Amino acid sequence: MEQSKTFTDEMKAAYLPKGESICLGAGMLNGSCFQEAKVNIPLKTLNRHGLISGATGTGKTKTLQLLAGSLSSKGVPVLLMDIKGDLSGVAKAGEPNSRIEERQQAIGETFEPEGYPVELLSLSEEKGVKLRATISEFGPVLLSKILGLNDTQAGIIAVIFNYCDNNQLPLLDLKDLKKMIQYATNEGKEEIESEYGSISSSSAGTILRKVIELEQQGADHFFGERSFEVNDLVRVDEKGKGYISILRLTDIQDKPKLFSTFMLSLLAEIYASFPEEGDLEKPKLVIFIDEAHLVFEEASKELLNQLDAIVKLIRSKGVGIFFCTQSPTDIPSDILSQLGLKVQHALRAFTAKDRKAIKLVAENYPSSDYYDTASILTSLGIGEAFITALSEKGVPTPLVATLLSAPRSRMDILSPAEIDEIVKNSALVQKYNVEIDSESAYEILNAKLEKVKTQETVKQTKQEKSMLEKILGSTTARQIGRTVAREISRGLLGVLGLGGKRR
Repeated sequence: MEQSKTFTDEMKAAYLPKGESICLGAGMLNGSCFQEAKVNIPLKTLNRHGLISGATGTGKTKTLQLLAGSLSSKGVPVLLMDIKGDLSGVAKAGEPNSRIEERQQAIGETFEPEGYPVELLSLSEEKGVKLRATISEFGPVLLSKILGLNDTQAGIIAVIFNYCDNNQLPLLDLKDLKKMIQYATNEGKEEIESEYGSISSSSAGTILRKVIELEQQGADHFFGERSFEVNDLVRVDEKGKGYISILRLTDIQDKPKLFSTFMLSLLAEIYASFPEEGDLEKPKLVIFIDEAHLVFEEASKELLNQLDAIVKLIRSKGVGIFFCTQSPTDIPSDILSQLGLKVQHALRAFTAKDRKAIKLVAENYPSSDYYDTASILTSLGIGEAFITALSEKGVPTPLVATLLSAPRSRMDILSPAEIDEIVKNSALVQKYNVEIDSESAYEILNAKLEKVKTQETVKQTKQEKSMLEKILGSTTARQIGRTVAREISRGLLGVLGLGGKRR
């Protein structure tokens, strides 16, 4: 009894912030849930990033929905990366049932169904707002990192960008980039090398192959116009709820390079576009990356360094990033150390390797007087999790096993008809889903080469005509012509029997 009192007092002191907060559930100890030990997370700390991890089927997706919905209710816009296609239900209010009522009663909360304003986004042919960016907006440095180029190859990309800037050749999509690489080693080789130095054909060929590899993963749908404006992610509706933008990624699970490309470009664009905000009372935008291991699996060292830098710096723009994955070890340690809120669902220990991994995971969390962390990690139920966060002063809170609240939105997905309705009523679909193919490097270079080809043909024709006229106008030619004419005439007269005697 005394331990329970000490536990609730400590948790109340740690998880009862003075400012605005969201409630994730209530603390648990020895199998009992204590309503007095509510786990409230300060809104002002949610730009310090976070992690949701746990084995398959332990409730990670529902926790993600709970966080996204709670933020939207507080007027904070959210971006969800929906890899599995199971997050669209946040658009509709949930339906109460006995299990939900029982859970909420144990926590000391009432269940109030709530739907949230949703915008559906797409990188491919999925229904929704088409997200695009131009090659020029990426810039040579970011593009080189995405393609995994060495210093020599990155130098060639820098030369191509500089040449295009100086010659008004817009690089909008991948066909522009491929055309420029080919031009730099063929028709334009002499011109470019006279100004920038020698360009290796083998290096250019390697770059071209890497561009084609990216194109085969579907990047041709992403690069182009009209470019998506990141300020469209930070909208609120007429009721003051933050929009939840759901990026539907179900058809690019096997295209990690495209996913990494998009993620890095989006974060870089947000960082470049958003003003410095410092520590706001609530975040300007919170991004949730489901199945986050896909971002890191195919990422080069340079790409990881870039992500690490952005995660560290984007906090000052009022933006929080949450990674959702099966194990904290899926996240590089440098990035993991930047994550303020950690929600750890149960892990499974089926093998010796699993047990070793669990001990490693337990070391990522604060030590506790109330829990044997490694042991309890394998016995947490569905919808239960260890939580540690940051207080309003930026101090890590005590580790607490938590019975999590149920999401207020629908836990199932939207029907095709409901998806069509959202797309139909979207102002952003009307803004971005228009095919634009402006004149760019590809068209300009083709026109230039065609003009050169035409000029060469005309020049060659004139030269041939001039030579013929010169030949026909010469004295020798006139003499030959007379001789030929005379002999032809003689031949004809001979046939007719009118010719003179032959000498």
